[in-house]
Amino acid sequence: MKLCWAYGDKPRFAETEVKFGSYSLKVPDTMSFLWQYKEIFADESYRFDSGNKHPVIIDCGANIGMSLLYYQRQFPDAVVTAFEASPAIAQLLRGNLERNGIKNVNLIEKAVWTDTDGIWFANEAADSSSMFLGGNKILVPSLRLADFLSSQERVDFLKMDIEGAETEVLKDCRFQLGKVENIFVEFHSYIGQTQSLSTILQILEENGFRYHIDTEQHRKSPFVNHRYRNNEVMDLQLNIFGYKPKSSRKN
Repeated sequence: MKLCWAYGDKPRFAETEVKFGSYSLKVPDTMSFLWQYKEIFADESYRFDSGNKHPVIIDCGANIGMSLLYYQRQFPDAVVTAFEASPAIAQLLRGNLERNGIKNVNLIEKAVWTDTDGIWFANEAADSSSMFLGGNKILVPSLRLADFLSSQERVDFLKMDIEGAETEVLKDCRFQLGKVENIFVEFHSYIGQTQSLSTILQILEENGFRYHIDTEQHRKSPFVNHRYRNNEVMDLQLNIFGYKPKSSRKN
């Protein structure tokens, strides 16, 4: 509530210095920051248990670093790799890590994808850059996530918030997910694109995940109201939490 009073009336899409707890960050949009704070720190959406003193965390779509600050608080000795495709956001992210003394993050300024040829995507000002948005697009370098996962013996937590690319990337990674213990996928359904939720759930099921699906985007009269919050590009967004039952986890 204090953060809403402090930053809720700030202009949208303007770089702003924000502070909470012992952290200080530069953010591109205060409303997006407030939403991230609620999801990550208040609701603890990325909280997971691990018996590993050095859990391996892979963050696809690290944005300005809120998730990385949370991992640092939860697991100070974690081995973290963070991917961020937007050059402008990655610059803010690197600065935020430095000003908060976060040194155990391997930051890779590339998009996770199914090949290394690069992708074209619209570079939105806050947290929604996507290949499915209109407007001017830029070519950013890409990394094949399946290849990166194949180099890991175990992944304690895989976070995937990649604005619509999640289905194709997970399809490409489906034979590498056996080594992943916990996975978070933000699912995006863009208007005009084929909905693919069943594909994602099938991949999770065949890799032994139990899952929970959540959304805060309830809309009234969904048979006639096909969009949420007057969104012009998406008609559905879901948070998918996948976890391996303890009895099935590998030591």
